[in-house]
Amino acid sequence: MYKFPKYFYSDVRIEKVFQTAIQNTMGKYDEIKEKEYQGAFLRLYDGERWYYSSITEIESIQEELDKLAELARKNRAIDDNPVVKNFEVNVGEYFKFQGDNSVKKVELQRKKEVLNECIPIISKNEFVKAWRLNYMDKNHVKHFYSSKGADLKFDTQICGFRIYYKLANGDKNFEDLFSKAADNFDDLLNSSDEVKKYFNASINFLNDSVDVVPGKYPVVLSPEVAGVFAHESFGHKSEADFMIGDKTMMKEWEIGKKVGSDILSIVDDGNQPGSGFVPFDDEGTKAAETYLIKNGILSGRLHSSVTAASLGESLTGNARAINFEYEPIVRMTSTYIKPGTKSFEEIIKDIDKGVYIESFNHGSGMSTFTIAPKMAFMIRDGNIAEPVKISVITGNVFETLNLIEDATEEYRLRSMIGGGCGKMEQYPLSVSFGGPFVKIKTMNVQ
Repeated sequence: MYKFPKYFYSDVRIEKVFQTAIQNTMGKYDEIKEKEYQGAFLRLYDGERWYYSSITEIESIQEELDKLAELARKNRAIDDNPVVKNFEVNVGEYFKFQGDNSVKKVELQRKKEVLNECIPIISKNEFVKAWRLNYMDKNHVKHFYSSKGADLKFDTQICGFRIYYKLANGDKNFEDLFSKAADNFDDLLNSSDEVKKYFNASINFLNDSVDVVPGKYPVVLSPEVAGVFAHESFGHKSEADFMIGDKTMMKEWEIGKKVGSDILSIVDDGNQPGSGFVPFDDEGTKAAETYLIKNGILSGRLHSSVTAASLGESLTGNARAINFEYEPIVRMTSTYIKPGTKSFEEIIKDIDKGVYIESFNHGSGMSTFTIAPKMAFMIRDGNIAEPVKISVITGNVFETLNLIEDATEEYRLRSMIGGGCGKMEQYPLSVSFGGPFVKIKTMNVQ
Protein backbone atom coordinates (compact mmCIF):
# COMPACT_ATOMS: atom_id res chain seq x y z
CA MET A 1 0.00 0.00 0.00
CA TYR A 2 2.82 2.40 0.86
CA LYS A 3 6.24 2.90 -0.65
CA PHE A 4 8.42 2.47 2.41
CA PRO A 5 11.68 4.46 2.22
CA LYS A 6 14.69 2.33 1.32
CA TYR A 7 17.49 1.61 3.83
CA PHE A 8 15.22 2.09 6.85
CA TYR A 9 12.73 0.11 8.87
CA SER A 10 9.34 1.81 9.01
CA ASP A 11 5.78 0.97 9.96
CA VAL A 12 2.34 2.56 9.83
CA ARG A 13 -0.47 2.04 12.37
CA ILE A 14 -3.88 3.34 11.28
CA GLU A 15 -6.64 3.46 13.91
CA LYS A 16 -10.36 3.92 13.31
CA VAL A 17 -12.44 4.39 16.45
CA PHE A 18 -16.16 4.48 17.26
CA GLN A 19 -17.10 5.58 20.78
CA THR A 20 -20.22 6.20 22.85
CA ALA A 21 -20.40 8.15 26.12
CA ILE A 22 -23.61 8.58 28.13
CA GLN A 23 -23.81 10.14 31.58
CA ASN A 24 -26.73 10.58 33.94
CA THR A 25 -26.16 12.62 37.10
CA MET A 26 -28.88 12.56 39.74
CA GLY A 27 -31.57 11.74 37.16
CA LYS A 28 -30.48 14.15 34.43
CA TYR A 29 -28.76 13.07 31.24
CA ASP A 30 -25.92 15.56 30.90
CA GLU A 31 -23.98 13.73 28.17
CA ILE A 32 -25.16 11.60 25.25
CA LYS A 33 -22.50 11.40 22.60
CA GLU A 34 -21.37 9.16 19.77
CA LYS A 35 -18.28 9.93 17.72
CA GLU A 36 -16.00 8.41 15.13
CA TYR A 37 -12.45 9.44 14.36
CA GLN A 38 -9.28 8.12 12.82
CA GLY A 39 -5.58 8.78 12.79
CA ALA A 40 -2.22 7.19 12.14
CA PHE A 41 1.09 6.76 13.91
CA LEU A 42 4.21 6.40 11.77
CA ARG A 43 7.67 5.24 12.81
CA LEU A 44 10.97 5.11 10.99
CA TYR A 45 14.20 3.58 12.33
CA ASP A 46 17.71 3.97 10.95
CA GLY A 47 19.38 1.59 13.40
CA GLU A 48 20.32 4.35 15.83
CA ARG A 49 17.26 6.55 16.31
CA TRP A 50 13.49 6.35 15.97
CA TYR A 51 11.57 9.07 14.15
CA TYR A 52 7.84 9.49 14.81
CA SER A 53 4.85 11.25 13.34
CA SER A 54 1.18 11.26 14.36
CA ILE A 55 -1.42 12.52 11.91
CA THR A 56 -5.18 12.64 11.40
CA GLU A 57 -5.03 13.09 7.63
CA ILE A 58 -4.70 9.50 6.46
CA GLU A 59 -4.11 10.56 2.87
CA SER A 60 -0.85 12.23 3.98
CA ILE A 61 0.81 9.03 5.22
CA GLN A 62 3.17 8.63 2.25
CA GLU A 63 4.25 12.25 2.49
CA GLU A 64 4.92 11.89 6.23
CA LEU A 65 6.98 8.72 5.69
CA ASP A 66 9.13 10.53 3.15
CA LYS A 67 9.63 13.45 5.55
CA LEU A 68 10.80 11.09 8.31
CA ALA A 69 13.27 9.50 5.92
CA GLU A 70 14.78 12.92 5.17
CA LEU A 71 15.55 13.35 8.87
CA ALA A 72 17.25 9.98 9.28
CA ARG A 73 20.57 8.52 8.11
CA LYS A 74 20.41 5.77 5.47
CA ASN A 75 21.54 2.37 6.70
CA ARG A 76 22.24 -0.24 4.05
CA ALA A 77 22.53 -2.93 6.74
CA ILE A 78 19.23 -2.07 8.42
CA ASP A 79 17.80 -5.56 7.79
CA ASP A 80 20.60 -7.03 9.90
CA ASN A 81 19.82 -4.82 12.88
CA PRO A 82 18.76 -7.05 15.82
CA VAL A 83 15.68 -4.92 16.55
CA VAL A 84 14.53 -5.05 12.95
CA LYS A 85 15.24 -8.78 12.67
CA ASN A 86 12.99 -9.28 15.70
CA PHE A 87 9.83 -7.87 14.15
CA GLU A 88 7.17 -10.41 13.21
CA VAL A 89 5.61 -10.22 9.76
CA ASN A 90 1.93 -11.04 10.18
CA VAL A 91 -0.58 -10.80 7.36
CA GLY A 92 -4.37 -11.11 7.26
CA GLU A 93 -7.67 -9.88 8.65
CA TYR A 94 -8.61 -10.81 12.22
CA PHE A 95 -11.95 -9.10 12.80
CA LYS A 96 -14.25 -10.16 15.65
CA PHE A 97 -16.48 -7.14 16.18
CA GLN A 98 -17.49 -5.80 12.77
CA GLY A 99 -20.70 -7.83 12.34
CA ASP A 100 -24.00 -7.74 14.21
CA ASN A 101 -22.10 -7.82 17.51
CA SER A 102 -20.53 -4.40 16.88
CA VAL A 103 -21.56 -1.67 19.32
CA LYS A 104 -21.88 0.57 16.26
CA LYS A 105 -25.00 -1.42 15.35
CA VAL A 106 -26.69 -0.87 18.73
CA GLU A 107 -29.19 1.98 18.85
CA LEU A 108 -28.43 4.81 21.27
CA GLN A 109 -31.76 4.31 23.05
CA ARG A 110 -30.86 0.69 23.89
CA LYS A 111 -27.62 1.91 25.43
CA LYS A 112 -29.56 4.42 27.55
CA GLU A 113 -31.87 1.63 28.72
CA VAL A 114 -28.92 -0.11 30.37
CA LEU A 115 -28.69 2.91 32.68
CA ASN A 116 -32.45 3.49 32.98
CA GLU A 117 -32.82 0.00 34.42
CA CYS A 118 -30.44 0.90 37.25
CA ILE A 119 -31.73 4.37 38.18
CA PRO A 120 -34.63 3.24 40.45
CA ILE A 121 -32.29 0.97 42.41
CA ILE A 122 -30.00 3.84 43.35
CA SER A 123 -32.21 6.93 43.36
CA LYS A 124 -34.91 5.80 45.80
CA ASN A 125 -32.68 4.71 48.68
CA GLU A 126 -32.63 6.91 51.78
CA PHE A 127 -28.89 6.49 52.30
CA VAL A 128 -27.89 7.71 48.83
CA LYS A 129 -26.76 11.34 48.86
CA ALA A 130 -25.29 11.62 45.35
CA TRP A 131 -24.99 9.33 42.34
CA ARG A 132 -23.83 9.20 38.75
CA LEU A 133 -24.22 6.59 36.00
CA ASN A 134 -22.05 6.20 32.91
CA TYR A 135 -22.30 4.03 29.83
CA MET A 136 -19.24 3.78 27.55
CA ASP A 137 -18.21 1.72 24.56
CA LYS A 138 -15.41 1.62 22.01
CA ASN A 139 -15.00 -0.29 18.76
CA HIS A 140 -11.37 -0.01 17.70
CA VAL A 141 -10.06 -1.10 14.28
CA LYS A 142 -6.33 -1.14 13.53
CA HIS A 143 -4.44 -1.54 10.26
CA PHE A 144 -0.71 -2.23 10.56
CA TYR A 145 1.80 -2.16 7.70
CA SER A 146 5.58 -2.44 7.81
CA SER A 147 8.56 -2.27 5.50
CA LYS A 148 9.19 -5.94 6.30
CA GLY A 149 5.86 -6.90 4.72
CA ALA A 150 3.37 -6.87 7.60
CA ASP A 151 -0.18 -6.28 6.35
CA LEU A 152 -2.50 -6.75 9.26
CA LYS A 153 -6.05 -5.76 10.17
CA PHE A 154 -7.73 -6.52 13.49
CA ASP A 155 -10.16 -5.06 16.01
CA THR A 156 -11.03 -4.87 19.67
CA GLN A 157 -14.22 -3.85 21.46
CA ILE A 158 -15.34 -3.08 24.98
CA CYS A 159 -18.62 -1.76 26.41
CA GLY A 160 -19.93 -1.32 29.90
CA PHE A 161 -21.47 0.85 32.56
CA ARG A 162 -20.50 2.26 35.95
CA ILE A 163 -22.62 3.38 38.89
CA TYR A 164 -20.97 5.70 41.39
CA TYR A 165 -22.73 6.64 44.62
CA LYS A 166 -22.10 8.39 47.93
CA LEU A 167 -23.83 6.91 50.96
CA ALA A 168 -24.36 8.46 54.39
CA ASN A 169 -26.11 7.48 57.62
CA GLY A 170 -25.55 10.03 60.36
CA ASP A 171 -21.78 10.36 60.73
CA LYS A 172 -21.12 7.20 58.70
CA ASN A 173 -20.05 7.69 55.08
CA PHE A 174 -19.16 5.30 52.28
CA GLU A 175 -18.46 5.76 48.58
CA ASP A 176 -18.70 2.87 46.17
CA LEU A 177 -18.67 2.03 42.48
CA PHE A 178 -20.37 -0.80 40.63
CA SER A 179 -18.82 -1.57 37.27
CA LYS A 180 -19.62 -4.11 34.58
CA ALA A 181 -17.84 -4.51 31.25
CA ALA A 182 -17.98 -6.94 28.34
CA ASP A 183 -16.98 -7.20 24.72
CA ASN A 184 -20.59 -7.89 23.67
CA PHE A 185 -23.42 -5.44 24.35
CA ASP A 186 -25.97 -8.21 25.03
CA ASP A 187 -23.92 -9.30 28.06
CA LEU A 188 -24.83 -6.00 29.76
CA LEU A 189 -28.58 -6.55 29.53
CA ASN A 190 -30.74 -7.66 32.47
CA SER A 191 -28.15 -6.65 35.06
CA SER A 192 -30.57 -5.25 37.65
CA ASP A 193 -30.36 -8.24 40.02
CA GLU A 194 -26.57 -8.05 39.95
CA VAL A 195 -26.68 -4.32 40.64
CA LYS A 196 -29.18 -4.75 43.50
CA LYS A 197 -27.04 -7.42 45.16
CA TYR A 198 -23.93 -5.28 45.03
CA PHE A 199 -25.76 -2.10 46.09
CA ASN A 200 -27.33 -3.85 49.09
CA ALA A 201 -23.89 -5.07 50.13
CA SER A 202 -22.73 -1.43 50.05
CA ILE A 203 -25.63 -0.38 52.28
CA ASN A 204 -24.84 -3.15 54.74
CA PHE A 205 -21.20 -2.11 54.78
CA LEU A 206 -22.16 1.52 55.44
CA ASN A 207 -24.33 0.59 58.42
CA ASP A 208 -22.44 -2.34 59.95
CA SER A 209 -18.73 -1.85 59.32
CA VAL A 210 -16.34 -1.08 62.15
CA ASP A 211 -12.68 -0.01 62.18
CA VAL A 212 -10.26 -2.89 61.94
CA VAL A 213 -7.80 -3.45 64.75
CA PRO A 214 -4.45 -2.79 63.04
CA GLY A 215 -2.00 -5.65 62.97
CA LYS A 216 -0.74 -8.64 61.03
CA TYR A 217 -3.34 -11.13 59.88
CA PRO A 218 -3.80 -14.03 57.52
CA VAL A 219 -5.45 -12.40 54.49
CA VAL A 220 -7.64 -13.76 51.72
CA LEU A 221 -7.90 -11.71 48.54
CA SER A 222 -10.89 -11.88 46.18
CA PRO A 223 -10.15 -12.53 42.48
CA GLU A 224 -10.45 -8.79 41.81
CA VAL A 225 -8.01 -7.85 44.57
CA ALA A 226 -5.64 -10.72 43.77
CA GLY A 227 -5.62 -9.42 40.22
CA VAL A 228 -4.73 -5.84 41.14
CA PHE A 229 -2.04 -7.22 43.44
CA ALA A 230 -0.55 -9.21 40.55
CA HIS A 231 -0.84 -6.22 38.20
CA GLU A 232 0.58 -3.53 40.49
CA SER A 233 3.11 -5.43 42.57
CA PHE A 234 4.51 -7.77 39.95
CA GLY A 235 3.17 -7.03 36.48
CA HIS A 236 4.83 -3.62 36.21
CA LYS A 237 8.13 -5.06 37.42
CA SER A 238 7.89 -7.56 34.56
CA GLU A 239 7.80 -4.84 31.90
CA ALA A 240 11.30 -5.18 30.49
CA ASP A 241 11.91 -1.50 29.74
CA PHE A 242 12.30 -0.93 33.49
CA MET A 243 15.52 -2.96 33.55
CA ILE A 244 17.31 -1.95 30.35
CA GLY A 245 20.73 -0.69 31.40
CA ASP A 246 20.05 -1.39 35.09
CA LYS A 247 22.43 -4.13 36.26
CA THR A 248 20.96 -4.19 39.76
CA MET A 249 17.46 -4.71 38.39
CA MET A 250 18.69 -7.41 36.00
CA LYS A 251 20.30 -9.30 38.86
CA GLU A 252 17.20 -8.97 41.01
CA TRP A 253 15.01 -10.21 38.13
CA GLU A 254 17.15 -13.03 36.81
CA ILE A 255 15.14 -15.64 34.92
CA GLY A 256 15.06 -18.91 36.84
CA LYS A 257 15.17 -17.23 40.25
CA LYS A 258 12.83 -18.43 42.98
CA VAL A 259 10.50 -15.48 43.68
CA GLY A 260 7.28 -16.95 45.09
CA SER A 261 5.62 -19.97 46.65
CA ASP A 262 5.42 -23.21 44.69
CA ILE A 263 1.68 -22.83 44.02
CA LEU A 264 2.05 -19.37 42.45
CA SER A 265 1.90 -18.82 38.69
CA ILE A 266 1.24 -15.42 37.09
CA VAL A 267 0.47 -15.04 33.39
CA ASP A 268 0.00 -12.20 30.93
CA ASP A 269 -2.04 -13.08 27.85
CA GLY A 270 -3.58 -10.72 25.29
CA ASN A 271 -5.70 -13.56 23.87
CA GLN A 272 -8.06 -13.51 26.86
CA PRO A 273 -11.50 -12.00 26.08
CA GLY A 274 -12.47 -8.73 27.73
CA SER A 275 -10.82 -5.36 28.19
CA GLY A 276 -7.32 -6.84 28.00
CA PHE A 277 -7.93 -8.55 24.65
CA VAL A 278 -5.13 -7.51 22.28
CA PRO A 279 -4.73 -10.11 19.47
CA PHE A 280 -1.72 -8.21 18.08
CA ASP A 281 0.29 -5.46 19.69
CA ASP A 282 1.11 -2.10 18.12
CA GLU A 283 4.25 -3.50 16.48
CA GLY A 284 2.26 -6.23 14.75
CA THR A 285 3.36 -8.99 17.14
CA LYS A 286 0.86 -11.77 17.84
CA ALA A 287 -0.40 -12.05 21.41
CA ALA A 288 1.13 -14.83 23.47
CA GLU A 289 0.56 -16.47 26.84
CA THR A 290 3.60 -15.39 28.82
CA TYR A 291 4.36 -16.97 32.18
CA LEU A 292 5.90 -14.29 34.39
CA ILE A 293 6.07 -16.69 37.33
CA LYS A 294 5.60 -20.45 36.98
CA ASN A 295 5.37 -22.52 40.14
CA GLY A 296 7.20 -19.82 42.06
CA ILE A 297 10.03 -19.44 39.52
CA LEU A 298 10.63 -16.24 37.56
CA SER A 299 9.93 -17.46 34.04
CA GLY A 300 9.55 -14.49 31.72
CA ARG A 301 9.00 -10.79 31.19
CA LEU A 302 7.07 -8.56 28.84
CA HIS A 303 8.69 -7.13 25.74
CA SER A 304 8.68 -4.80 22.81
CA SER A 305 11.01 -5.50 19.89
CA VAL A 306 13.61 -3.12 21.35
CA THR A 307 13.64 -4.68 24.82
CA ALA A 308 13.56 -8.25 23.48
CA ALA A 309 16.58 -7.52 21.26
CA SER A 310 18.41 -5.78 24.13
CA LEU A 311 17.95 -8.74 26.48
CA GLY A 312 18.18 -11.50 23.88
CA GLU A 313 14.67 -12.77 24.66
CA SER A 314 11.55 -13.56 22.63
CA LEU A 315 8.75 -11.18 21.69
CA THR A 316 5.61 -11.39 23.83
CA GLY A 317 3.12 -9.05 22.10
CA ASN A 318 3.26 -6.29 24.73
CA ALA A 319 4.28 -3.17 22.78
CA ARG A 320 1.20 -0.99 23.22
CA ALA A 321 0.10 2.63 22.90
CA ILE A 322 -3.08 4.22 24.25
CA ASN A 323 -3.87 5.66 20.81
CA PHE A 324 -2.37 6.84 17.52
CA GLU A 325 -0.82 9.90 19.16
CA TYR A 326 1.73 7.80 21.05
CA GLU A 327 4.55 5.38 20.38
CA PRO A 328 4.22 1.81 21.65
CA ILE A 329 5.91 1.01 24.96
CA VAL A 330 5.95 -2.17 27.04
CA ARG A 331 2.55 -2.65 28.70
CA MET A 332 0.47 -5.45 30.19
CA THR A 333 -2.67 -6.94 28.59
CA SER A 334 -4.62 -9.46 30.73
CA THR A 335 -2.53 -10.28 33.79
CA TYR A 336 -3.76 -12.87 36.23
CA ILE A 337 -2.86 -15.48 38.82
CA LYS A 338 -3.48 -19.04 37.72
CA PRO A 339 -6.13 -20.93 39.75
CA GLY A 340 -5.45 -23.55 42.39
CA THR A 341 -7.46 -26.60 43.44
CA LYS A 342 -9.39 -25.63 46.58
CA SER A 343 -12.82 -24.15 47.28
CA PHE A 344 -13.26 -20.82 49.05
CA GLU A 345 -14.59 -22.62 52.14
CA GLU A 346 -11.50 -24.84 52.22
CA ILE A 347 -8.98 -22.00 52.15
CA ILE A 348 -10.62 -20.07 55.03
CA LYS A 349 -11.69 -23.00 57.26
CA ASP A 350 -8.46 -23.07 59.32
CA ILE A 351 -8.22 -19.29 59.83
CA ASP A 352 -9.06 -18.46 63.46
CA LYS A 353 -8.80 -14.69 62.96
CA GLY A 354 -8.01 -13.11 59.64
CA VAL A 355 -9.20 -10.64 57.00
CA TYR A 356 -11.00 -11.10 53.69
CA ILE A 357 -10.57 -8.25 51.18
CA GLU A 358 -13.48 -8.21 48.72
CA SER A 359 -12.95 -5.00 46.72
CA PHE A 360 -10.48 -2.15 46.45
CA ASN A 361 -10.25 1.57 45.78
CA HIS A 362 -6.76 1.61 44.30
CA GLY A 363 -3.41 -0.12 44.40
CA SER A 364 0.22 0.69 43.68
CA GLY A 365 3.65 -0.75 44.17
CA MET A 366 6.99 -1.89 42.91
CA SER A 367 9.31 -3.27 45.63
CA THR A 368 6.72 -2.40 48.28
CA PHE A 369 3.04 -2.54 47.39
CA THR A 370 -0.06 -0.96 48.90
CA ILE A 371 -3.72 -1.75 48.30
CA ALA A 372 -6.48 0.45 49.68
CA PRO A 373 -9.46 -1.86 50.31
CA LYS A 374 -13.05 -0.84 49.82
CA MET A 375 -15.13 -3.65 51.35
CA ALA A 376 -13.45 -6.06 53.72
CA PHE A 377 -14.56 -8.56 56.37
CA MET A 378 -13.09 -10.31 59.36
CA ILE A 379 -12.67 -14.06 59.19
CA ARG A 380 -13.42 -15.74 62.52
CA ASP A 381 -13.24 -19.46 63.22
CA GLY A 382 -13.20 -20.25 59.52
CA ASN A 383 -16.23 -18.11 58.61
CA ILE A 384 -16.81 -14.64 57.11
CA ALA A 385 -17.81 -12.32 59.98
CA GLU A 386 -18.33 -8.57 60.48
CA PRO A 387 -17.43 -5.96 57.83
CA VAL A 388 -14.37 -3.85 58.67
CA LYS A 389 -12.99 -0.56 57.42
CA ILE A 390 -9.33 -0.81 56.37
CA SER A 391 -7.13 2.06 55.21
CA VAL A 392 -4.43 -0.01 53.55
CA ILE A 393 -2.79 -3.41 53.32
CA THR A 394 0.90 -3.32 52.54
CA GLY A 395 3.99 -5.46 52.28
CA ASN A 396 7.24 -6.27 50.52
CA VAL A 397 6.52 -7.81 47.11
CA PHE A 398 8.96 -10.72 47.28
CA GLU A 399 8.09 -11.58 50.89
CA THR A 400 4.37 -11.58 50.09
CA LEU A 401 4.77 -13.70 46.95
CA ASN A 402 6.46 -16.32 49.09
CA LEU A 403 3.72 -16.15 51.74
CA ILE A 404 0.94 -17.22 49.34
CA GLU A 405 -0.41 -20.44 50.84
CA ASP A 406 -3.44 -21.41 48.78
CA ALA A 407 -5.66 -20.53 45.83
CA THR A 408 -9.13 -21.61 44.76
CA GLU A 409 -10.17 -23.49 41.67
CA GLU A 410 -12.65 -20.70 40.96
CA TYR A 411 -11.12 -17.67 39.27
CA ARG A 412 -12.31 -14.56 37.42
CA LEU A 413 -10.88 -11.92 35.11
CA ARG A 414 -12.09 -8.37 35.66
CA SER A 415 -12.74 -6.26 32.59
CA MET A 416 -12.54 -2.50 33.06
CA ILE A 417 -14.57 0.32 31.55
CA GLY A 418 -13.77 4.01 31.90
CA GLY A 419 -10.35 3.50 33.45
CA GLY A 420 -7.21 1.53 32.92
CA CYS A 421 -3.49 1.32 33.51
CA GLY A 422 -1.15 4.30 33.60
CA LYS A 423 2.51 4.39 32.68
CA MET A 424 4.64 7.38 31.78
CA GLU A 425 2.29 9.83 30.04
CA GLN A 426 0.05 7.11 28.58
CA TYR A 427 -3.20 6.78 30.57
CA PRO A 428 -5.66 5.11 30.53
CA LEU A 429 -4.71 1.91 28.70
CA SER A 430 -7.33 -0.84 28.55
CA VAL A 431 -6.22 -3.92 30.51
CA SER A 432 -7.77 -6.65 32.60
CA PHE A 433 -6.62 -8.58 35.65
CA GLY A 434 -7.82 -11.25 38.02
CA GLY A 435 -7.18 -14.66 39.49
CA PRO A 436 -8.60 -17.02 42.09
CA PHE A 437 -9.28 -16.31 45.76
CA VAL A 438 -5.76 -16.20 47.19
CA LYS A 439 -4.73 -16.94 50.77
CA ILE A 440 -1.66 -15.17 52.17
CA LYS A 441 -0.10 -16.34 55.43
CA THR A 442 0.31 -12.86 56.91
CA MET A 443 -0.02 -9.23 55.79
CA ASN A 444 0.21 -5.85 57.46
CA VAL A 445 -3.33 -4.45 57.87
CA GLN A 446 -3.87 -0.83 58.91
